[in-house]
Parts: sequence; C-alpha cells; structure tokens
Amino acid sequence: MGKPGFLMSLKNGTRCEVRPFFLLISMAIGLQNLAGCAYAQQPSPKFRVIAIAEKGGIHKPFVDAAKVWLAREAVTDGFAIDYIEDTNKIDDAFLAQYKLFIQLNFPPYAWTPTAMSAFQRYIEEGRGGWIGFHHATLLGEFDSYPMWPWFSGFMGGIRFTKYIPTFVTGTVHVEDPGHPVMKNLPDHFVIENEEWYTYDKSPRSNVHVLASVDEKSYSPSTDIKMGDHPVVWTNQHVKARNVYIFMGHHGELFQNSAFTTLFHNSILWAAQL
Repeated sequence: MGKPGFLMSLKNGTRCEVRPFFLLISMAIGLQNLAGCAYAQQPSPKFRVIAIAEKGGIHKPFVDAAKVWLAREAVTDGFAIDYIEDTNKIDDAFLAQYKLFIQLNFPPYAWTPTAMSAFQRYIEEGRGGWIGFHHATLLGEFDSYPMWPWFSGFMGGIRFTKYIPTFVTGTVHVEDPGHPVMKNLPDHFVIENEEWYTYDKSPRSNVHVLASVDEKSYSPSTDIKMGDHPVVWTNQHVKARNVYIFMGHHGELFQNSAFTTLFHNSILWAAQL
C-alpha cells in the first residue's frame, strides 16, 4: 500500500488525490496527469449552440468580442458552442445537433437553397431556438442577392431602408418587463454609438415587441428616423423560441451590462432551459 497522498484543488473546483511520487512525474511531463484529472471531471454540455458569424468586415470586432463573451457564458451555463462562417454545412442533419442557432450579424442573403429550406423547417417546426443580431434584418436586394421573402416575414414583414452612418446614442425602453428575455433589466437603458436601422414599416403588427428605442433620445440628433422603432422582438407565429436584437455593431456592447444581460436571458429562454 503506497504512502497517503494529499488533495489538490484544480481551477474548476475539482479535487484530485496526488501522491508525492506521481506529483514529481507529473511536474516533469508538464502536469499532464493533473490536466487529465480535470478533464475527466468535466460534465457533458446541457445543450449545443451553433453560431454563424461574419468572418470579416466592419462587424468583425463585434463578432470577436462575442466569441470571448460566449466562451465564458458557455462555462457558466453549461453549453457547448460551434462556429461557422457560411451556410454550406447547413441542412436538416446538421441543425439537428443544436438546440440553439445564433446569427452573429450574418445577413439573410447568400444562403444556399438547402440551408434556407432547413433553417425554415428548424424555425417553423420548433426544432431549436434562434437569436439574431443587427445584420440579420438587412433585408432587401444586396450584393446581387434577392430578398428572402420568408425571412422578411419571420422578421415581421419588414424591408431595410436606411441606417445612421454617423452613429448616435439612444435610450432603449423595455415594453414587456415580464418576458423572460427582459429579466433583471431596468425599464430603460442606454446604447452608445449605434447605427440604428430603419425599415419600410414597423414590425409591431406582426411580432411581439419587447423593447424599442426612443428616437427623441438620439444624441447627436438625426433626421434618420422611422417613428415607432422596435429593436428587440420575438415572432410568436412560429414554434421556435426566437429573439431578434437589433444592437450589434460594436464590440464595446459587451461592456454594457444591459446588453449582456439581454443576451444571457435570450440564450436560456431560446434554448428552452
């Protein structure tokens, strides 16, 4: 019977018994035994998330910051996340692996026909949840691609018209504080330096609005307005739990506690936890 060892606490809270002789060996080979002990103790993820993210351009800082934040969130909430940068892999079998689909600024065009059909079934039949940000409502004819009518309907029947290229700060007002996505949010919060899109009409008659921006609060003031201006909503006419969050241009949003609370709540609600 060997000499008694001692307990060592690892970063994830796991406690492993380490005997002196084996400690020396572990130190010599880079503590691989301890790493293996920690790895063996990791629980299986509660669910899996797929995020489709723009791979470059002006939204890359937002996507990069989102990946850092999501890595921490995955540990906290016990999920695993994978990333893709185009729709080539998307079909029914691919989506069946995931409880939640996150659209990190990827637009509703340049999708393969197979991906479009599979995604539509995923949403309409409630095969998983969805969270879309910012660029997900860039609906119209862009980059030689036609409008995706189904996605426009999913977003409330809207078409993109303009955006504020100079960026302005605005106050967002919560309209449904009882909705799980709005949990722990104040009745209003400020979003700085956003390029607030306008659409050909408000989606309000076709979706359930959770929050809207007060265009009178824009600083500096601008003439690019649409009147009734929802910025967070869910479409209750499909089976999938879904949330559209307009904000999503700058990586600095992940330093805004209201935004990260909104994102956190949306993940747990859309994944039906």
